[in-house]
Amino acid sequence: MNYKTYKPHPNLDALVKCHWILEVPHNTEATKQRIVPDGCIEMCFILGDDVKRYTSETEYIIQPRSMVFGQITKPYYIQPTGYVNTFAVRFYPYGFANFISRPISELADKETPLISLFNESSAIELERAIIEAASTQSRIEIIENFLLSKFTDPSVIDNIVQSTIKTLNSTKGNSPINSILKHDLSKRRSLERKFSKQVGISPKQLGKIIRLQAALKSILNNTEEKLTQVAYENKYYDQAHFIKDFKEFTGTNPKEYLNDEQMILSSLIYSKD
Repeated sequence: MNYKTYKPHPNLDALVKCHWILEVPHNTEATKQRIVPDGCIEMCFILGDDVKRYTSETEYIIQPRSMVFGQITKPYYIQPTGYVNTFAVRFYPYGFANFISRPISELADKETPLISLFNESSAIELERAIIEAASTQSRIEIIENFLLSKFTDPSVIDNIVQSTIKTLNSTKGNSPINSILKHDLSKRRSLERKFSKQVGISPKQLGKIIRLQAALKSILNNTEEKLTQVAYENKYYDQAHFIKDFKEFTGTNPKEYLNDEQMILSSLIYSKD
């Protein structure tokens, strides 16, 4: 399994967290993989064989070859049908909203084909160019030129949204929103509206996801650490609260997480992110 990330162009680094690739050799017995929320939005291009996303225990759809997956608020399951080869762009929580006019909240918990978000002919041409590109670097240049052509005004990044997310990230999701806004209720309502427009989920929900990601990294990087210590370090009220949030976003409990074959892909990504 080969997973690598690449830094974006300086003109995009306020919006794009990274570009990434994932390659996995064909495995006829590939298990379903559980993908859990990370607070980011992904633009993905499937270059290998088809990938299934399960909509129920037994039913699935085939993911589009080029798509945007919006904010994830619950775990979902994918399963490759053969060779995995994916190229993608990971946007900061507020990043992708600056490239489309459609409400970002409409993209949550599902994949949206690029032809539904951009001019159909340009989306088709972009997909063709990415698929036919000879290298990852070429794909990065192609997608960055496309994004730069769609983004013309850096001032549209709302400062209060950006600063709130920066604070949440720096405190690993542990700053109460009212504290960030100095208990100004009028600012809270305004922030909620702006988050809905630019991020697609509420600031409180994003804070919960960021805190969960910090806990996941603690578990992955120190497998001997006790769960009570992980809960304490990440400012959960108690272990029961930690387990409740963990199951909400991952669908499993912390003890089972490390030995769950369905978490292999997520564990690889989150341990290196």
